[in-house]
Amino acid sequence: MSDYDEGDERFVAIGERLRRAREARAMSLDDVANQTRIPIRHLQHLELGEWEALPAPTYAIGFTRNYASAVGLDGPAIANELRDEIGGPRRRAQAAEFYEPADPARVPPKSLVIGVIVAIVLLVGAYVLWRNTLGADRGATPEPVAEAPAETDGAAPDNGQAAAPQDLTGQSVTLTALGDVWFSVTDGRGGPTLHSGVMTTGQTFTVPATTAHPLLRTGRPQMLRASAAGRDLGLIGPEERTVDNISLLPQDLAARAAGQAAAPAPAGTGTPAAGETQAPAPAPGAPLSVPPPQQ
Repeated sequence: MSDYDEGDERFVAIGERLRRAREARAMSLDDVANQTRIPIRHLQHLELGEWEALPAPTYAIGFTRNYASAVGLDGPAIANELRDEIGGPRRRAQAAEFYEPADPARVPPKSLVIGVIVAIVLLVGAYVLWRNTLGADRGATPEPVAEAPAETDGAAPDNGQAAAPQDLTGQSVTLTALGDVWFSVTDGRGGPTLHSGVMTTGQTFTVPATTAHPLLRTGRPQMLRASAAGRDLGLIGPEERTVDNISLLPQDLAARAAGQAAAPAPAGTGTPAAGETQAPAPAPGAPLSVPPPQQ
């Protein structure tokens, strides 16, 4: 028979009863803590009746119920008794509940949480930087420039002579630079400028199909090759000299390539035929740019 009788201790403080019941069972605070999962410092506050040292009355009541049940006392009854003593909502007695309340001491320190967050941010930043660097390396590859149309076995020689003309009316003419060359293209004599500037090797310029009378001016016609509808129309000229008012209509270029005279321009348009107005050849070492004629 136990040397501790709960009936004789009805008027003893709750904390003292808990301590006596524990000692009667030869249990240490460590034993109670392991069984109830309540921190030892909270168990000490319970035995001393220091309810205000606990996080809240609810914690004090819950801890007391679990402590009392662990040492063989009536946990729900003692919990209700403590509730009457320190205040708090009263509820009907229930079966003993064993749970592990949140212990602030077990929460990871803020420094550890901050360190983990910083590490994650650094890892994500390093990954993004690596991906951007990889993309930049891949994007550093120069884009291939457009190459001049390959000449077939029956292609015209470099002097601009090509096969017999065919109906290319309405087709777009494309000029391909075989070297650095300045040229300008206007829609009719004195009309709006469609292009004016230098193109480098492999670059192309396509005359809009809606242009009525495209005219070309350049000082290096041997550096411009014309084509339309997949057909090579040869070079604009065989040698370096300033040419002006060269018609870029596809049918006119085809006629030039075949060594024929281009069809005359419609009356009243002011547009020259496929013939050209030549200017004196530039002096050796002169710049590639050819200034537009004075209107």
